[in-house]
Amino acid sequence: MNSVNRITSFFLLAVTLYSLSVTAQAESGITGKSLYQAYCSQCHGLYGDGFGVNSYDIDVAPRDHTDAGEMNARTNEDLFKAIKFGGKSVNKSPLMPNWDGNLDDQEINLIIKHLRKICCEGGQ
Repeated sequence: MNSVNRITSFFLLAVTLYSLSVTAQAESGITGKSLYQAYCSQCHGLYGDGFGVNSYDIDVAPRDHTDAGEMNARTNEDLFKAIKFGGKSVNKSPLMPNWDGNLDDQEINLIIKHLRKICCEGGQ
C-alpha cells in the first residue's frame, strides 16, 4: 500500500470514527444545553445571565452569556480554551475551573454552539 492510499485510509477511518461519535451523542440525548446546565449553570445561571446559585458567593461575577456584545468579542477558540483549561488560560477569572477532565472536545464544542444560541439568537 503506497503512502497516498495509507493517508486516504487513515482519513476515511478518522471520518468514520467521528461520525459514529456524533451519532452516539445524538442518540444519547447529549446536547449543548444539557451539558451547559450540568457544568455551567451553577455559576452562569440556567439562562446564561450570570446569576447561578454559586454567583452570590464568589467575588468575581460570572460572565453573562446573554450579552451579545461581550460574547461576540470572543472567538470560538477563546471560548473553547476557557472551558477546557479554565478562565486563567484566557486571562479571565481563575475561579472559572478547567473542564478538560470532565468534557471531551466534542462536548465542549456542543457547549459553544449553545453559548452562541443564547447570546446571539435569544434562545435557551
